[in-house]
Amino acid sequence: MSSTEGKDWTRARIAALARTGPLTVLDVGPGVGTYAKLLAGLPIERIVGLEVWEPYVTTYRLSEYYDGIVIGDVRTAELPAADVVILGDVVEHMTRAEGIAVWERCAAVARRAVYLSIPIVHYPQHEIEGNPYEVHVEEDWSHEDVLATFTGIGEWTLGTEVGAYERLTGHG
Repeated sequence: MSSTEGKDWTRARIAALARTGPLTVLDVGPGVGTYAKLLAGLPIERIVGLEVWEPYVTTYRLSEYYDGIVIGDVRTAELPAADVVILGDVVEHMTRAEGIAVWERCAAVARRAVYLSIPIVHYPQHEIEGNPYEVHVEEDWSHEDVLATFTGIGEWTLGTEVGAYERLTGHG
């Protein structure tokens, strides 16, 4: 599931963007609603969750935290435009090639920024609650790998297990 490392930094970065006005947010892979809860109290106009595993919507009452929930796979779903797109603990659940494609797809619809949270140490994970999408397909990302793989990263923070990264897009 989701580590707390990098979450406060991500919230602070999004809060800084929100100083110019309310933001719309697309949270890819909301899981238990971590980022919706984290961003509560900020000037967020609308937050939409894109969840691949439909049972999580009910199990974690995601409709209570999000203005909208879309069931779909970020690799293939039509992504709604938003000021900010969050890929919180998502790309390790797919191949590197898929992760790169998802990063670029998200950057294309993010008017202001994309945020990536990813384990930067060996971090195996298997199915959780019967959800095959919880498996870590890529278990061995490092900070250097992330910087070399995902284009446009300008700022980041590192924990002992997780890195959080920012790409400003400037589309809006």
